[in-house]
Amino acid sequence: MESLEIPKHVVIIPDGNRRWAKEKGLPTFEGHRRGFELTTKLVKKAKSLGIKILTIWGFSTENWNRSKKEVGYLMKLYETMIDQNLKQALKEETRIIHIGRKNRFGDVLRNKIIRAEDKTKNFSKHYLVIALDYGGRDEMLRVINKIKDQKSKIKNINEMNINNFLDTKDLPYPDPDLIIRTSGEQRTSGFMIWQATYAEYIFVKEYFPDFSPQLFERCIREYSQRQRRFGK
Repeated sequence: MESLEIPKHVVIIPDGNRRWAKEKGLPTFEGHRRGFELTTKLVKKAKSLGIKILTIWGFSTENWNRSKKEVGYLMKLYETMIDQNLKQALKEETRIIHIGRKNRFGDVLRNKIIRAEDKTKNFSKHYLVIALDYGGRDEMLRVINKIKDQKSKIKNINEMNINNFLDTKDLPYPDPDLIIRTSGEQRTSGFMIWQATYAEYIFVKEYFPDFSPQLFERCIREYSQRQRRFGK
C-alpha cells in the first residue's frame, strides 16, 4: 500500500445490518452485533493502511425513531464499543473523539464517552471518531446557535468561524477525503454536510456485516486511482 495515495480521513457509513439479518432469518439484533464485531477489525485495518483518522457513523439523530427495544440494545453495544476501543486506544496512542449530541444518552454511555475522550485527549498518532446521535443538519443548527451566543465577539461570520464550532474542530484533518457507504444505498443522509464538500464517495453493494477488511482495502485502492481537483 506504500505506493498508493492513502486518504488522511476516511468515513464509513455502516448500513444494512438489519437487512443482512432479515435475509439470513436472524434477529435484527444479530445484524447489529455482527456489525459491531466488524468495526473492531476495520479500526485495526485503517491503522495498518496508514489512515490517520477513521470516522464511523454509529447512530443518527433519526435513529431514535426506532423501537425502544432496538435503541436500548444499540446503546448497550455502544457502551461495550467505547470500553473496548478505549483499551486499545491507550495502547496505540489513538485519540477518541465523539461527534454529535451527548445530552440524549443515558448517564452510563455519556460518562463512558466523556471518559474515553478525556483519557485520550493528548494523543495524536491516530484518531477514532465515533458519530453517535449525529446528524448533519443538527450539527449545523448547533453551530448557528453557538455563533448566536457569541455574537458580541463575532462581528463577521466566515468559514473559519464555522469551522471553529463544528464537532470536528479538534481534528487535524476535519474534512474527510473518502466516504464509504455500505448496502448499495447511494445517498449521504446528510453526513458532515459542511466538511464533506470535496470528499470522494464509494458506495459498495455489500451489507455492513459483509464489508470485510479486504473490501475496505479495495476501496482505498479505488480512491488512490481517482484525481481530486477541488474545483480547480
